[in-house]
Amino acid sequence: MSQNDIADSQSASATARDQLIDGLKSSINEAEKWLEDSADDVSEAASAARIRFDDTLRTAISDLRKLEDSILAHSRDAADSVNVYVRDNPWKAVTVGATIGLLVGVLLSRK
Repeated sequence: MSQNDIADSQSASATARDQLIDGLKSSINEAEKWLEDSADDVSEAASAARIRFDDTLRTAISDLRKLEDSILAHSRDAADSVNVYVRDNPWKAVTVGATIGLLVGVLLSRK
């Protein structure tokens, strides 16, 4: 797998993750609005449903926060790993960077 494939895969993964988080946030906001709008319905069945829905919504919010924290932690770990590798292997990092730059230059000059 080439460096470009890895970068493309990571970019696609980040985009999908961001879309998922945005979708979840939007759904949570809509659910909170629904709860506020349904507060006027005082029937026992509606009240019980509202309580269950509120519990589910709180769980979803908690899970979303855990997901965001996990993503941030993994991102920090990945950045730290790259930083350690570059510090331990500066010439390899320079060689890899120069090689990628050379390949990109060759590919761009062909077009």
